[in-house]
Amino acid sequence: MDLQSCDLCNGTEFQQIGDRDRDGNPLTTVMCSRCGLVRHAVVPSQQELLEFYSGGYREAYNGERTPGVRRVMRAWKNGQRICRQVSPLLEAGSRLLEVGAGIGCTVKVFEEAGFQAEGIDPGGEFLNYSKSNLGTTVESKALEDLPCEQQFDAVLLIHVIEHLPSPRASVERIAKLMKPGGMFYVECPNLQAPFARRSRLFHTAHIHNFVPSTLQCLVESCGFRLREIFGDDQDTNLQMLFQHTGEGGLRVDERNAARTLEDLGRANALTYHFRARYVSDRIRKVGSYANEHLNAKRFVAQLIEEHQESKAA
Repeated sequence: MDLQSCDLCNGTEFQQIGDRDRDGNPLTTVMCSRCGLVRHAVVPSQQELLEFYSGGYREAYNGERTPGVRRVMRAWKNGQRICRQVSPLLEAGSRLLEVGAGIGCTVKVFEEAGFQAEGIDPGGEFLNYSKSNLGTTVESKALEDLPCEQQFDAVLLIHVIEHLPSPRASVERIAKLMKPGGMFYVECPNLQAPFARRSRLFHTAHIHNFVPSTLQCLVESCGFRLREIFGDDQDTNLQMLFQHTGEGGLRVDERNAARTLEDLGRANALTYHFRARYVSDRIRKVGSYANEHLNAKRFVAQLIEEHQESKAA
């Protein structure tokens, strides 16, 4: 099979590391032998993805066409966490864009914190909920629809980069939207700290899979420098804040491929479930789910009521 070259290092040699997705459906996953970036063997086109995300994506991926109260509550809490992490490094009133805004809760959280916050997303179902219920400034657009002007002080890319056919092309375009010195926050699943056992690691919608080394290398090569890492290397999600410098340059860590294979080797059913971090993370997650079941309906009703009151004032 002739494969498209690696999006990170332009390498052309790959090693197959998976043949099924997390639901047991056929999906060939490969790793670049040079830099260790993991991705689908066959990368879908931009047009195929636009059709998917503007159509029935939410129902297929999230199991619902409009967000339920538990999903809204979870998104709001995540938005608050990200705002706490990123806002101390932004000037008051900064203009901020979230690419792939989903429900739009993070945009609204930053708006309430005093920022000029807006979001875009190719799918309209979740955005319509946010606009009508929370008054969030969000639009159904793709990144390519935005003019390449240095207009934003900060850009957020939260659980989006893994869905992109070319993360490099998208990050390069984001760099053109940012003012010099602007902040770029990226969050995505961390393949170095497997978030599932090996047989359930790879997802059809996650075209690329990152470890800290590959995410940092890719973003920095597009004109950024790493400013801060939140959490630790065993968190199931990478949380990295970069600053726009306009200076790129590819620096490949050629030891990364071997490390990634070693990390994946620890993700079998036995070692995945019996590590200490799994137990503590699972207890915390179960507690969070219980809280959502008990309080989400009231929590979301209060959010909507507060927006309606502020709108009427």
